[in-house]
Amino acid sequence: MITQNFVERLTVDLSSRSYDILIGEGLIASTGDLLQPVLPQPRVVIISDEQVAPLYLNSLQASLEDAGIRQDAIILPSGEATKNISYLGELTDRILDLQIDRQTTLVALGGGVIGDITGFAAAILLRGLPFVQIPTTMLAQVDSSVGGKTAINTRHGKNLIGAFYQPRLVIADIDTLDTLSEREFLAGYAETVKYGFLGDASFFYWLEENGAAVCAGDKTARRHAVRRSCEMKAEFVAADELENDRRALLNLGHTYGHALEAESSFDGQLLHGEAVAIGMAMAFDLSVTLGLCPAEDALRARRHLASHNLPTQPRNMATSEQTPETLMAHMYHDKKTVSGRLTLILLRGLGEAFIAHDIDEGAILNSWRHALSS
Repeated sequence: MITQNFVERLTVDLSSRSYDILIGEGLIASTGDLLQPVLPQPRVVIISDEQVAPLYLNSLQASLEDAGIRQDAIILPSGEATKNISYLGELTDRILDLQIDRQTTLVALGGGVIGDITGFAAAILLRGLPFVQIPTTMLAQVDSSVGGKTAINTRHGKNLIGAFYQPRLVIADIDTLDTLSEREFLAGYAETVKYGFLGDASFFYWLEENGAAVCAGDKTARRHAVRRSCEMKAEFVAADELENDRRALLNLGHTYGHALEAESSFDGQLLHGEAVAIGMAMAFDLSVTLGLCPAEDALRARRHLASHNLPTQPRNMATSEQTPETLMAHMYHDKKTVSGRLTLILLRGLGEAFIAHDIDEGAILNSWRHALSS
């Protein structure tokens, strides 16, 4: 059992839908005790994938059993390709096969894909089931597990079918980050850096000094990086749960990045965090071109991403079909497009992001042309 001294607790303040984020080490082995206060009844269905389940499912199930919590488990294939309507249908049928009721809690054990599809299944099954996030990747711990965005992809783009639906609890076990590949961890690190770029320059400066330690596995540094990211995400969500205004800043780099993911058909060659890294670099570059951001800030941002082996240009992913025009077409499927006008998150400097509604289409198209030719 983990004592309270070893668990950091943050709250996402949403009135009656408020919930805690727990950050610490060895938390999966204590999940049974941690879950008991938020479960309507002692029964859960665990959703995981073929990569995560062999690592953590047994420990999670043992903890639940010790706490007297009945459980079933459903294992899905790994990867972004699982986040579609076909697998959603399979998942919901398999959950219903277990004869659940509206007090059965779904537990998402995995990265962003598992969290997204499990949360969406919870939102629609029996008109709403409680669910809990146990994120096991850096990207999920610092971003996707917090805030209640749940969704699946379509051939038209990323996360176009979904719902805002908040979890009952988020349990971020820092130890799970030790089993990630370097590439997977760095994809999550890109989302961590995002918080420094968009609203907290001092956090970015801290990452410049300590990012190497975060990536090398220093637990103290990783705790701080996860905690500060979650603090910022919680603040944005509490102020604008349904992304009508300020929360949109969290999409820095995503409109460009989602276009790249859609162009690659979510085949895994480009990870979400890698696409976001490219998108953030392009957002900085466009901001400089438009005279909004100092060139030295854009260069500093790009250098930091590149120093951690994150891509900053889409050139290595270019194909004969991947043209500025096709990528622009993907951007118009983005959820933030209003009345046929693209909405981008641009920057006035490090830590100074803003929502831009009226950027000339030609300037955006030229940013693609420049990026693909660089």
